[in-house]
Amino acid sequence: MGVNENSEPREIRLDIGELVLDGFGPGVDPGRVSASFERELTRLVREHGVPLAAAGGVSVDALSGLPPLPAGLSARRLGQELARAVHSGLSGRGEVTR
Repeated sequence: MGVNENSEPREIRLDIGELVLDGFGPGVDPGRVSASFERELTRLVREHGVPLAAAGGVSVDALSGLPPLPAGLSARRLGQELARAVHSGLSGRGEVTR
């Protein structure tokens, strides 16, 4: 079976050094937020890819200009919404610092 030159990359690696959650109360469990974030971001990348990386490897130092998240979300919902915001930034919406 031949390799299609226009095929999507078979592996995408995202290293996220730090997620900063400002304005959320002490009742938000960072471990649950992180687990939910990872599951949702993995799902989004599998289903939609990472458009900024379509031309090859890319390194992003920071994403900004992303929408604010409501402070009253559960840890699970907060992780999901945060993943959606990050994926949106990796899809070309928001400001990227390289």
